[in-house]
Amino acid sequence: MPGPENEQPRLKREISQLGFGAIALNGTIGAGIFALPAIAVAQAGLFSPWLYVLCGLLIMAIVFAFARVASYFSDTGGPVTYAGRAFGPFAGFQAGWLLTLSRAAAFAANAHLMVTYAGWFWPPLLDGAWHTSAVLLVCLGLTAINLVGVRQGMLAIFALTVLKLLPLALLILLGLGHTKPDIFTGATIPPIDSLGETMLIVFYAFVGFESALIPAGEGRDARRDLPLALVRTILGITVLYFLIQVVVISVAPDIGGSETPLADIAQLLMGTTGAAILTLGAVFSISGNLTSSMLSAPRLVYAMAHLGSLPAWFGRVHPGFQTPANAIAFYAVFSMLLALSGGFVWLAA
Repeated sequence: MPGPENEQPRLKREISQLGFGAIALNGTIGAGIFALPAIAVAQAGLFSPWLYVLCGLLIMAIVFAFARVASYFSDTGGPVTYAGRAFGPFAGFQAGWLLTLSRAAAFAANAHLMVTYAGWFWPPLLDGAWHTSAVLLVCLGLTAINLVGVRQGMLAIFALTVLKLLPLALLILLGLGHTKPDIFTGATIPPIDSLGETMLIVFYAFVGFESALIPAGEGRDARRDLPLALVRTILGITVLYFLIQVVVISVAPDIGGSETPLADIAQLLMGTTGAAILTLGAVFSISGNLTSSMLSAPRLVYAMAHLGSLPAWFGRVHPGFQTPANAIAFYAVFSMLLALSGGFVWLAA
């Protein structure tokens, strides 16, 4: 069944290798790293930094597979395109629709979580009408940014990447001075059963990089840039996670019961100001994750329309902005409806 692939105008090829890396990084680093270090310490103690190395090595097998496939395609859609080309349009639709559902639910859940973190600075945001209004404003704001152009969406992602990484870099720089050799020499490997269970939890912090595959049709040279961006980004994230966990066990090895371990570590190192900086970093981190989702996920809907699995309306490109405006609008409305249906815990479950 023919889709709207011959309609004009086309999407702009604006995304560089650095851009694909930023999408992958923001898709991967969201809220997880701000809570997982405490779980890792509680389960693995001094061995916990090495959990991130092990998970990084395991995820690289998946990264290399995606990188290999990405080197063959420069079309929008990522998994939709791969499944559709290999197994037919129905398989592409199944992959695309399931991903769209999961991404929209995650977007709605993380919008709630981001506003909850922002409530640290202004308590009315924690619940009630202010909370709901802020969640909807976040959705509308990110929709507007991505509607007006992929360049504007990428500029927002680049800015949030810097704002996300700066607090984490500051934490690492201040915390590494507390590191002692015995945190490495005293580490013992946990029993295999508990090790596997903990690695499954830590593995969560590495999920999301595949969002960079979706907007390949807007890459300047996607077949070359995407594979390199994926591999380099995951390697960098693995090193970052390892260093964060080293700081955690160096500064507060008994922090296993904390729900906000990085903010607690920052408070130990810098006082209340440090906790505020890391909490603000969490807000920016989740914002970057949301922005990456709003840029990439609507392209799944767009790609399904071009496979002929959805009406051509979803695959139309805005004549002025050269963005998949209808797909973005659909994804935004769907995400907002999900956000109104429940809070973070309900949506995450």
